[in-house]
Amino acid sequence: MPQRILCGRCGFTLYEGAEVKQPVEVILQYDGKCPGCGKPLEYDVNNIRLRILSQGG
Repeated sequence: MPQRILCGRCGFTLYEGAEVKQPVEVILQYDGKCPGCGKPLEYDVNNIRLRILSQGG
């Protein structure tokens, strides 16, 4: 099942792939800032949205 991690402010795709990554890994990869808008990235377990998409998209 693919995973996609987006910036909460601008929607920049921080990660997209078949391998499930920890959000903290992705935050560290970008030095804690969104490259799209500069927003400081944080991992807040109270602000996670999961969505199941159909096979067609």
